[in-house]
Amino acid sequence: MVNKMYRGKTILELRKELDEKIITKEELFSHANTLAHYFQEDYNSFVTIIDKPKYKERDSILSGIPYALKDNFSTSGILTTGSSNILKDYVPVFDSTVYKKLKNAGATLIGKTVLDELAMGGTGTTAHTGIVKNPWDKTRMIGGSSAGSASSVALGIVPFSIGSDTGDSVRKPAALGGVVGFKPTYGRISRYGMFAFASSLDHVAIFSRCVKDASIVTDVLKGYDRLDMVTIKDDNKKYTDTLENDIKGKRLFYIKEICDKELYKDCNDKVLEEVLDKFYELIEKCKNLGFEVEEVSIDKKLLEAIYPTYMCISCAEATSNNANLTGIQFGPRGEGTSVEEIMFDSRTKGFSELIKRRFILGSYILQKENQDKLFLNAGRVRRIIVDKITSLFKEYDGMILPASGGIAEKFDSSSEKLEKLSSRYLILENHLAIGNFGGFPSITIPYGFVEGMPIGVNITGRVKEDDLVLNIAHQIEKVTGCKNQYSKVGDIDV
Repeated sequence: MVNKMYRGKTILELRKELDEKIITKEELFSHANTLAHYFQEDYNSFVTIIDKPKYKERDSILSGIPYALKDNFSTSGILTTGSSNILKDYVPVFDSTVYKKLKNAGATLIGKTVLDELAMGGTGTTAHTGIVKNPWDKTRMIGGSSAGSASSVALGIVPFSIGSDTGDSVRKPAALGGVVGFKPTYGRISRYGMFAFASSLDHVAIFSRCVKDASIVTDVLKGYDRLDMVTIKDDNKKYTDTLENDIKGKRLFYIKEICDKELYKDCNDKVLEEVLDKFYELIEKCKNLGFEVEEVSIDKKLLEAIYPTYMCISCAEATSNNANLTGIQFGPRGEGTSVEEIMFDSRTKGFSELIKRRFILGSYILQKENQDKLFLNAGRVRRIIVDKITSLFKEYDGMILPASGGIAEKFDSSSEKLEKLSSRYLILENHLAIGNFGGFPSITIPYGFVEGMPIGVNITGRVKEDDLVLNIAHQIEKVTGCKNQYSKVGDIDV
């Protein structure tokens, strides 16, 4: 039997009950494990569910706390597939640093979660084990690539989970799933043992049901790692201690060209209109909290360049990073009489159509005759975008924007997909990549509902000021009325 009250508990609340012996770590695991199995058929959050945990007694806030881990983090002796057929039988012999740190903190792994294949994609529909459904409405997507990690928290199976964020892969699903998604500064958390997608953009990131829980997990995971050359020295701050810092006089900005209602008046989109209405209502609440919030303007052409710049850089880096998935070093051996034939057969059978398209695009971008006008040019545009945002951070403490212009999309809405060259698609649905371009700390928190579905607001701040971003988000969370929420679907004893 699963206690209904377990599903609504934060890390601190569970810690208190464990310390006071109201519940045992075995009972906590049993509750989470039962829920994981109970919801698996309907929502497909997990590639692997752990049924026999290994407990470590630790003097840590996370000791005995259940969590889920995206299936692109290496876990010794546990299947790690990247949700791709080419790695469907891969069992690593080493642990990623994130998994090792969580083990050493005594946290209890519930399972490895489904992702868009090799973390490429934003729909949660391309995994080799099937699609992930949104806990708020099974007919809708939860987004990706960290789809299973998002849904495991949104379902209340675990209080936190780990994902990876390369363009918005944690922060967008967090918005669509009604939970918190935090991507720290680039290099704040080691990526050793995490499958590389686009190395200059990849971040370890965290899902939780409140900002404080995200702070707790970040405090455990952050720090320099000699095994990851881009990790930065620990700032020796405890982020949970700075959440209540006074924010009066802190300055936030939002970008007119992203969320001005006048820009979308011809869209005839009532959902978009309500999302923006609620955003401006939140801005007024922020002002009442003591924030100074101002509108700024940025060249629209620069903002429209975010998505193509992201695609050029990410596809090129992905093609290089995944060149070892050949059926020789990794993956099932293909058929053929030569190395080329074996590789061709293995990769043809092992990858979905989306992955093949991205690898072809990446290979084209990296061709000698194309590198300067495509790959290197994308790097130049990226630098211009980052420089512009960095210049604004000299005046302001953070950027606040809607995480998306809509609610989670329905699976059968292909005919209603956004025009790919529209401002809404190019800018409003892709601006979160700015956080990856500059390595800025960035967090999405839920701030309301539209048509019964959650929507999220994003706060991004200066590099290495993770504590301030969490502080700002924590204070805003107090006025959204959405703290520690999760879908109540199936909220029964099972």
